[in-house]
Amino acid sequence: MDLAYLITPFIAWLIAGCSKFAINCIREKRLAFDLIGYGGLPSNHSAIVTSAAALVALREGIGHPAFGVAVALCYIVMLDANSLRIKVGLQAQRINELTKGSEHKPLRERMGHTKVEIFAGAIVGVITAYLVFLVNPTL
Repeated sequence: MDLAYLITPFIAWLIAGCSKFAINCIREKRLAFDLIGYGGLPSNHSAIVTSAAALVALREGIGHPAFGVAVALCYIVMLDANSLRIKVGLQAQRINELTKGSEHKPLRERMGHTKVEIFAGAIVGVITAYLVFLVNPTL
């Protein structure tokens, strides 16, 4: 069994998540555990799917059917991160406005990603796949 296809997205997720936490801590000048979650730079989701697609491209080539499936998955995830989840965040913002002053805990408004955050996640994914490929092309 080739574990690289399982390990690479996990490594990309770990790198993107740790980077995002560090960036949030620097921006906030504190340990920003409360900012862990959706949104932020880089996009974990983009890093995960892009690492899988890049690893398929490096190992099997861009002509392999699995690469086409992986690219389609990347497109769906990145489009969702930039459009649908942004809309969910706007809805949360409106709900928070309507329930202001009530006993309900406010909803998280930061849900989606900007194009820069998505691109940064994709870069993390490609670099991760490349490094895994360099370490062991047939792990």
